[in-house]
Amino acid sequence: MSDLVERFFDLESRQRAMLCALLLVLVAAGYWSLVYSGRLAELATTREKIQGLQDQRTTKQRLIANLDEERTAVRNLQAEVRRAEVQLPDGKEIPDLLSAISSAGRESGLEILLFRQKPERYQDFYAEVPVDVLVRGNYQQVATFFDRVGQLDRIVNVSDISMKEPKAESGTMIVNTSCSAVTFRFLDETERERIAKEKAEQAKSGKR
Repeated sequence: MSDLVERFFDLESRQRAMLCALLLVLVAAGYWSLVYSGRLAELATTREKIQGLQDQRTTKQRLIANLDEERTAVRNLQAEVRRAEVQLPDGKEIPDLLSAISSAGRESGLEILLFRQKPERYQDFYAEVPVDVLVRGNYQQVATFFDRVGQLDRIVNVSDISMKEPKAESGTMIVNTSCSAVTFRFLDETERERIAKEKAEQAKSGKR
């Protein structure tokens, strides 16, 4: 080691300066390759992590800011579902609903000549329940009956109204009025699966 030092000081000042410069370059290169470049990579990774955390924080802040709004939307949807469930009964409630329609006719003063439920017509998640209705009474009683049906909590559509055989009785015109009353009910999961399977089988049979 002492020999190297002596030889270094034996060099000319210019040579010593060049050798020092070379040593500085080598040290700087070694520092760059062994330390600084690794720190840069670590710094880049840390910056990406910080950016990701900041993005998560921003997203969560937005969610928190909209939380009350989302809760209100959920409550509104739940209320709509409850209203729909009230208007579309399940199968167990259909007899009571049909009884209510029939009672509306009698309470309106009509004579019920026919009240016959027809086969249901299935849709995606509900079934149409059609009923043939034939009543006898005056125009006012018929109008009152339709008004009572329209005020039921459940959905009941009245169509195909026909008035026939007008006859004067005790100074009042009496007619036979026929119509189709259609109400609706929810299909349960078992029914939906069965109907979907039947439709698939029919479609498959139609292709043959």
